Amino acid sequence: MKKKKVIIIVGPTAIGKTALSIEIAHKFAGEVISGDSMQIYRHLDIGTAKIMPSEMQGVRHHLIDICDINQRYTVYDFQQEANRLITAITHQQKLPLIVGGTGFYIKALVDNLNLGGDKERQDTTNIRQDYLQKLTQIGAKGLWQLLQQRDAVAAAQIAPQNTRRVIRALEVLDLTGQQFSQQQQQHANFDYLIIGLATERTLLYQRINQRVDEMLNRGLINEAHWLYEQRNQAPQASQGIGYKELFPYFAGEMSQIDAVELIKRNSRRFAKRQLTYFRHQLTIHWFDLIQYPQQLQQITALVEKFKE
Repeated sequence: MKKKKVIIIVGPTAIGKTALSIEIAHKFAGEVISGDSMQIYRHLDIGTAKIMPSEMQGVRHHLIDICDINQRYTVYDFQQEANRLITAITHQQKLPLIVGGTGFYIKALVDNLNLGGDKERQDTTNIRQDYLQKLTQIGAKGLWQLLQQRDAVAAAQIAPQNTRRVIRALEVLDLTGQQFSQQQQQHANFDYLIIGLATERTLLYQRINQRVDEMLNRGLINEAHWLYEQRNQAPQASQGIGYKELFPYFAGEMSQIDAVELIKRNSRRFAKRQLTYFRHQLTIHWFDLIQYPQQLQQITALVEKFKE
């Protein structure tokens, strides 16, 4: 049986993935599946750079606004939902477009990683609670060093401060007996073409800083404060860049100016980690539409050939 064809668009934050996805969706009758771990949350619109209805231009989008902020959503959940949507969209004779910057979401889908399935759902809560308790005892650096001892490759790709991903990597080790960095690959359920967007670093960082300023103008402070007031019920959502940096400001421990600068710095660092992950983990066709917008024609031709 002929495999389903899927286009995947990846790249760092603020690089223009959304605009490209709309362009391709219009030209090839596509529907977008979000591959972003923060855009799943309802009410977190500004800080997650969520596409607005007016920007969708009639293109149907999936896996956006599907969770309340107190819900936990795993890479396993994404893998299962994305596979279901790919089948449904293809059945309608349309082209699935996966768009996002959450690298492990994309890798789990493309490589059809074994993530534990039902066993994970049964055991993950207790395991996570154990590591959260350990976090309070040994701190973020200590927890990261524990991962480094068990899976040095994964530890090198995860910042020590990103406790959610550190714990996730340790969970995978406990649940599957396999290293997070070497999860067993199975045959993918579809043929995929991965398009990557990047540009010169100075230009990217300028775009990131500008995007943060635009978020502030749109009301990021109010949105982040709303999350801050519910942070104890939203441990996963509260880790999002653009939100957690403002929490010390709300607590009177930091000035707003310093908090905003921290958002910009963390966003730039995140973009750097995104690019490093994509370049080491996936086979990607790279383009720079910021400096060379005419490359859009090359992308269109590439998609056309892939669909044949």
